[in-house]
Amino acid sequence: MKLISLIGARPQIIKEAILNQELETEGIEEILVHSGQHYDFNMSDVFFKVLNIKKADYNLGIGSGTHAEMTGKTMIEFEKVVLKEHPDIILVYGDTNTTLAGALVGSKLKIPVAHVEAGIRQEPKDMPEEINRVLTDRISKYLFCPSKLATNNLKKENITEGVYFTGDIMYDLFLKMKPHFDESIINKFNLEENKYIVTTIHRDFNTDNKSNLEAILKELDKISKEIKVVFPIHPRTKKQTKKFDLEQYTKNILMIEPLDYLSMMGLVQKSLFVITDSGGLQKEAYFAGKRAIVVMPDTGWRELTDAGWNILSRPDEIKDKMNCVINDTIDSKVENIYGDGNAGKKIVSYILNDFNSSLYF
Repeated sequence: MKLISLIGARPQIIKEAILNQELETEGIEEILVHSGQHYDFNMSDVFFKVLNIKKADYNLGIGSGTHAEMTGKTMIEFEKVVLKEHPDIILVYGDTNTTLAGALVGSKLKIPVAHVEAGIRQEPKDMPEEINRVLTDRISKYLFCPSKLATNNLKKENITEGVYFTGDIMYDLFLKMKPHFDESIINKFNLEENKYIVTTIHRDFNTDNKSNLEAILKELDKISKEIKVVFPIHPRTKKQTKKFDLEQYTKNILMIEPLDYLSMMGLVQKSLFVITDSGGLQKEAYFAGKRAIVVMPDTGWRELTDAGWNILSRPDEIKDKMNCVINDTIDSKVENIYGDGNAGKKIVSYILNDFNSSLYF
């Protein structure tokens, strides 16, 4: 059995690394193709040591461009690789232009496509990521869902064949990397456990809109007068704060440089809770047993808001939502929403079993 994994962004290479270990265990040949959609893989050496991240067999060198340019270029170059390698299955991850391009190539060449992180749905429906994930789910043979809600989303769209609840590969990653979380930042700034809040804000609808960014910073400023706010600030957010002349609202906030995954998780796991508009950090806070105020109109991780664990917030109501997080208890069952940390093993098992059974027909 030969499998091609197509990646194009940092989270995808991490997911691939988790699966690569399981594929090797089962003796499945994996060809790794990097589209080059995003090419900054500034990760700690610990990742390479623990996950044994492999070098791509092919790099398509796509780079940046419009959605059409990136998708089209990836399809053209990826098809050449597929025709050369003749894989039995193509594996794609998440919701990027690379994801959709790989799924379209596989579908057109009648090669089964497996979609890792299938069934995620989010408003608005015209956002590029939502379009990519919906279309990829429509043409994939294997749909590996990180949560039960994701499988239900597919069921509502009459997609039931080839759907598997495997759990979330990012939880696999969390458990593997937890012994290596770096808490040095806590000591550096003399932070005390459960006596500070971690916040990240970087989405364009929050940073590029002056009224939204001003409201967020005003709310954080209010909160900082009651409890320390630690803000690893994204370059875009920093730039826009200066551009809109909002720096007066950051004087009481501990503004620090962006953190890598290991340092961020070290910081989060000792925090009181999290305020963010990051899709990944919403889940990672949950993995660490911390609740999050999500400064977004909607989230792809509705399991957590449906359970009451995370709370959606407008920019101007973050302080009110903080009171809810601190004072409200969680009645809903919130354990193992994203599986048991063996998503990678389950995905490979489903693929292998289906492939082996097809050999008899």
